[in-house]
Amino acid sequence: MPSSIDIQPVSGPIKAEVTVPGSKSDTNRALIAAALADGASVLRGALFSDDTRYMMSALRTLGFSVDADEQMHTISITGLSGRIPVSEANLFLGNSGTSIRFLAAFVALGRGRYCLDGIERMRQRPIQPLLDGLAQLGTKATSEQNNGCPPVVIETNGLNGGKVRMGGEQSSQFFTALLLIGACTEQGIDIEVEGRLVSTPYIDLTASVLHRFGVSMTHEDYQRLHVTGGQSFRAQTYEVEPDASAASYFFAAAAITGGRVRINGLGRHSVQGDIHFVDVLGKMGCTVSWGDDYVEVVGPQQLRGVDIDMESISDTAPTLAAIAPFADSTVTIRGIGHVRRKETDRIAAPVTELRRLGVQVEEYPDYMVIHPAAPHAGEVETYDDHRMAMSFALIGLRVPGITILDPDCTNKTFPGFFDLLDRVTLHDEKEDIKSHTG
Repeated sequence: MPSSIDIQPVSGPIKAEVTVPGSKSDTNRALIAAALADGASVLRGALFSDDTRYMMSALRTLGFSVDADEQMHTISITGLSGRIPVSEANLFLGNSGTSIRFLAAFVALGRGRYCLDGIERMRQRPIQPLLDGLAQLGTKATSEQNNGCPPVVIETNGLNGGKVRMGGEQSSQFFTALLLIGACTEQGIDIEVEGRLVSTPYIDLTASVLHRFGVSMTHEDYQRLHVTGGQSFRAQTYEVEPDASAASYFFAAAAITGGRVRINGLGRHSVQGDIHFVDVLGKMGCTVSWGDDYVEVVGPQQLRGVDIDMESISDTAPTLAAIAPFADSTVTIRGIGHVRRKETDRIAAPVTELRRLGVQVEEYPDYMVIHPAAPHAGEVETYDDHRMAMSFALIGLRVPGITILDPDCTNKTFPGFFDLLDRVTLHDEKEDIKSHTG
């Protein structure tokens, strides 16, 4: 892909049926669960992106058999009932937060020394709460630079389980990492949450993945989470859901063009919290229709402003920020202080780029206020953040002269995004447009 891409404005309302790629969050959780199972599992509809490739590569380095068919979107993996085959490994995980956090706990089941690292931005992303949690379980887990960030070293002689206390304000991924392995310990894992746990829908997704692999998990109002030890993961054929976060861009495209977009493969029974981004669009005047295997959004003539807490669906906050200038009144996005520690600072980055395009924005520690505006042409910095690139491409559907820099960063979770966006804006409405992420 070139170093930049120009977004072409649409001439009228977008009308399309779209199939987006598989969920990154679902795929990476299922890869860990399948590796913990007894025997061969097949993941169907899996996502092939930078983040999932890092996870697959790491599992191979750890001694697991992982076969991938990108054309068929399937991954076959042979689990070893909680055993880690190798006693020493260096795992490079790019900027995949799910991979490095899930694997830091996963390798604690082994016996040996494991080093996990990533790109420079990964070395700025916190992991200390998880390392502290592992230490409470008897594992030596250290940040090599003593700054609470990767690279990290896990030195372990197996994991018996036990009780853990962790702060909940930074990332639910620290909790998922321990919950995924709890069944393979003798005592199980019982986690007490200090403060309020952010992004609880991702804990629900974790519970769903565990359940589908035959493992039970419970929680008490997200303040105490528990997985009983001695449970077995059941090898199986596992269907990965389409990615609800990826779907948000196409729902938002309908919203700002007064169009209609139906996403196939997602529906009222989806376990992904980000599907509820459509509820935000509903508050802004969109019409939302739910089926068992689809969700449809029809945009209004004019979007309304909204004051909304997006703590539980914070990955879609940049999507809302990008379409906010087209509302008839201010849009306030609250409860997102923790997104400053994502791939980039996802408050500062949208604020900076919206201002660059002539939009008045107010920035606060954990929220932002975006005023109605007519954005002008300009280049958009993406900060090596896939969600910045995909979100701000939406502005180009309404505003001529929007250029997205470093479009390749979308390979992290959505290879082929810009091709799919082009096809959505130019296609015959009768066609079901499918993603191609191989």
